[in-house]
Amino acid sequence: MATVIDGRQLATELNQATAKRTAKLATRGITPGIVVILVGDDPASLIYTRNKHRRAEKMGIRSVLEKLPADVDQATVMAAIDRYNQDDTIDAILVQEPLPAHLDGLAITNAIRPDKDIDGLHPINLGKLYANQPGHYPVACTPRGVMTILRHYNVELAGKNATLVGRSILVGKPLAAMLDNANATTTVVNRYTPNLSKVTRQADILVVAAGSPHLITREDVKPGAVVIDVGINRLPSGKLTGDVDFNDVRDIASLITPVPGGVGPMTIASLMAQTVDLAEWRQHGQE
Repeated sequence: MATVIDGRQLATELNQATAKRTAKLATRGITPGIVVILVGDDPASLIYTRNKHRRAEKMGIRSVLEKLPADVDQATVMAAIDRYNQDDTIDAILVQEPLPAHLDGLAITNAIRPDKDIDGLHPINLGKLYANQPGHYPVACTPRGVMTILRHYNVELAGKNATLVGRSILVGKPLAAMLDNANATTTVVNRYTPNLSKVTRQADILVVAAGSPHLITREDVKPGAVVIDVGINRLPSGKLTGDVDFNDVRDIASLITPVPGGVGPMTIASLMAQTVDLAEWRQHGQE
C-alpha cells in the first residue's frame, strides 16, 4: 500500500517558511508584490485568482488583481503588462490562463519582464532551465512544487527512470528539464505515443499531467513506482478526480499524490515562495 503524499501539510509548512521570509523583508521596509491579470469571467479562473489573492495577503505579500473584460484588445493587455513591468512595487506578474482565443498568448508571455515572470515561461527563463544554467531565475510553479514533493519524501532521482505523461509548456516540458537536470533518465509521452502502457510501466517515477480522468490504472504502473498526479478533472457528479485511478493504483505504488490535496496546494505555495524569491533577488541586485 502506497504512502499517500500530504500536499496540504507540505504546502502549509512551505507557506510558514515563506511568511517568515516576508516578515524578514518587512523589517527592511520591503513588501513583495504580485499582480494577477485576469481576462474575462471564467468561473474557475475567478475562484483560483481569488484564492491566490487571499493567500498572498495572509502571508504579507502585496497582491493586485487586474480584471479586464473578455473582449479586451491585445494592445490593452500589453499596455497593462508594460505598466507593471515598470512598477517597482511589483515583483511578479502572472497572466491567468486560459485567455480568450482572440488574444496572442505567446506575445503576452514574451512581454513580461524575465525577472518578473512568475510562471517561468519567458523564453529566456525556459532557455536557462533547459541549459541547466546556474543562478537565479523563475521556473514554472507546478513543476517546482512537484520537485519540492520529491525532495521532501527523499525520492532518489539520479539514475532513475522518470516518465511524464503530457508535454504542456506549463507542466510536462519544464518538469522534464528539471528531472533531467537532477540526473534522472527522462521520457515524455503523449496521446500519440504507441503502447503507452508499455512505456509507463518502465517508470520509477511516473508523473501524469494529461487532463484525462483515470487515464492511468494499475496495469500502467510499475510496482513500487512513485506516482505524481497533476491532473484535475471535474466529473459530471461535480467531484474532482485526477488522471490516475487513485484507488486502483495506491496498492501497487510506493508513493502517490491524491486529487485533490496533492500537487494543487503545492502549486499555490510555490507561487508564493517564488514571488518572495523574485523580491529577494531584485533587492540583492540593487545592493
